[in-house]
Amino acid sequence: MIIQSLLDTDLYKFTMMQAVLHQFPEAEVEYRFLCRSPDQDLSGLKSGLERELENLCTLQLDPRELGYLKSLRYIKDDFVEFLRLFHLQSRFVEISENDDRLELVIRGPWLHTILFEVPLLAIISELHHRRHHPDHDLADGRSRLEAKIARIRELDEADRFILSDFGTRRRFSRDWHREVVTTLAREIPGSMRGTSNLKLALETGLVPIGTMAHEFIQAAQALGPRLSMTQRFAFDAWAREYRGDLGIALSDTYSLQAFLRDFDMYFCKLFDGARQDSGDPFEWAEAVIDHYRRNRVDPATKNLVFSDSLTIDKAIAIWQRFRDRARVSFGIGTHLTNDVGVEPLNIVLKMTACNGQPVAKLSDSPGKVICTDESYLAWIRQVFDVPRGN
Repeated sequence: MIIQSLLDTDLYKFTMMQAVLHQFPEAEVEYRFLCRSPDQDLSGLKSGLERELENLCTLQLDPRELGYLKSLRYIKDDFVEFLRLFHLQSRFVEISENDDRLELVIRGPWLHTILFEVPLLAIISELHHRRHHPDHDLADGRSRLEAKIARIRELDEADRFILSDFGTRRRFSRDWHREVVTTLAREIPGSMRGTSNLKLALETGLVPIGTMAHEFIQAAQALGPRLSMTQRFAFDAWAREYRGDLGIALSDTYSLQAFLRDFDMYFCKLFDGARQDSGDPFEWAEAVIDHYRRNRVDPATKNLVFSDSLTIDKAIAIWQRFRDRARVSFGIGTHLTNDVGVEPLNIVLKMTACNGQPVAKLSDSPGKVICTDESYLAWIRQVFDVPRGN
C-alpha cells in the first residue's frame, strides 16, 4: 500500500485540524478533485484508488507517532488524545470515472475529512506513474538531483539559502520522495532545513514545516461574521489557537492587494511573515516589504516564504534579490519530488463548500481560481475588489 502512516501528509493538515477541533468542530465541508494537466489520461485508476482508500481508512497513529506529535510545542495534549482514537472513514469519499477523467468528491465533517487531501493526491500521482511508467529508470532523477545539489553548493553563503521539501502530494512515488529528502538532508544540511511531510520529519530529524492552507481562510467565508471580514476572522482564529506560534500568513486567497488591505499593523507585528503561492514572486516581495515599512515594521525581521511552482534556479534568483532585505526561504515541491524525466500531474483537491454554501479561492494566478458557483465567485470579486482577470 502507498500510504502506510497517517503522518505521511503535510504538517498544516494537522495544525488546521487542531484549530478545527477547538473552534469549528461542527463545520461540514466539501472538497473536489481537479487535474490541471491538459491531456492527461487518468482512466483506469478508480479500482486501485478504492483499494488504497480502504487501506488508508484502516490506519491509526501508533504510540511513537503520537509521541512525536506531542513533542511539537504547538500541538496540544487534548488533540493528541483525540488522534489516539482517530481514523479516516471511506463513507465520506465518492470516486467515479467519466471517460478519461477521474472524479473525486469528499463530503462530511471538516474534522473528519481534513486529512484526506494530501494522501489521496499522493496515491493518485503514484498510481498514475505506476500505470504509465511502470519500469521508469530513476537514474535521470538522481542525475537531476545531483545537479540541483551542485547548483546550491556553488552559491556564495550557501547556508543562507534555506529550502524545505513541500512535495508530498505530487511526488513520483513514496520511495523516491524519501530518497530525495534524505539525500538533500545528507548532502546540503546547511540549506535543507525542513520538510512539510511529518513522517519524513520524524524519520530524518528535519524540522516539520507548515502553518495554514487556503481552505482555512475559505471556510471562514461560511464561519465568520461577514464576507468582507473573512481573512481577518481567519487570522484572528489562528492567533487564538497558536498564540503567536506558526506565524506565517497565507497571502493569496483573495489576491495580494486584498491581503495587504486586511493585514494591518496588528497582524504585521503579530505574524512572523507571509507565504507567496501565486502571482509574480518578485512583485509580491516588493509589495510585502513596502507594506511592512509603511506599517513601521522592519522587513529584515520578517519571513518571506515562497512556494509557488519553484525550481532551484528560480528560488536562487529570488534569494539573490531579497536575501539582505528579509528572511527568505523556499518550499519546493514537484521540482524536487517528481523531476525524474516524466511529466508530473498538476492535481489539487480543494474545498468548494462549507456548511452548505459555496466557498471560493481567487489567487493571484487565474489558473488557480477555485469555485463551483459563478454567481458566488462574482460576489467574492466584488467584495474584495478583484478584477475578473485574476
